[in-house]
Amino acid sequence: MRVDLKKDLPHLYRPGTGDFVEVDVPPTDYLAVDGHGDPNTAPDYRTALETLYTAAYSVRAALRARTGDDFVVGPLEGLWTSADPGAFSGRRKDEWDWTMLIPLPDLVADDDVAEGLAAGRRKKPDLPWDRLERRTLHEGRCLQILHVGSFEDEGPTLARLHEEVMPARGLTFAGPHHEIYLSDARRVAPERMRTVLRQPVRRSG
Repeated sequence: MRVDLKKDLPHLYRPGTGDFVEVDVPPTDYLAVDGHGDPNTAPDYRTALETLYTAAYSVRAALRARTGDDFVVGPLEGLWTSADPGAFSGRRKDEWDWTMLIPLPDLVADDDVAEGLAAGRRKKPDLPWDRLERRTLHEGRCLQILHVGSFEDEGPTLARLHEEVMPARGLTFAGPHHEIYLSDARRVAPERMRTVLRQPVRRSG
């Protein structure tokens, strides 16, 4: 068996660009690392990504050794929070807290994660392994849209979501802003980047 979440769950990973659509996101397991600050300048962010990817490929190898099954690593995802939600539409990145994530398919067992993290630690002992954990996220009702373009151009779309779309539908925030990175920023021009913007919501009032 080979699992590719982007292909297997198109309603979660392939929204359109026209308008925000509502989805029901089931409980999902992730490898997760928390941090704070501007992802463009904080060394801690780059270290977090290196730890995540080293862990993910090591967990994949552990699963294959145990069962013969396989999965496609990624995509990278991120949860973003701030004391002031306007820090996102205003792009005040020094105020951002983040949790970077890589999803794990259901067939990955706890033993695979433990073996993978142990192997990753042996390979790169200087990474912050104590900060990485398996975490279950259950977002449930969400609004999401596909953003095509630079991360710097997300502000107007998020402002429209917060100030127009959610109030018009009688909805309010029910969890952190969630981004799913479908493009590799090292290889894709900024204007062609594809990012799912997701917001957990609930009825207001």
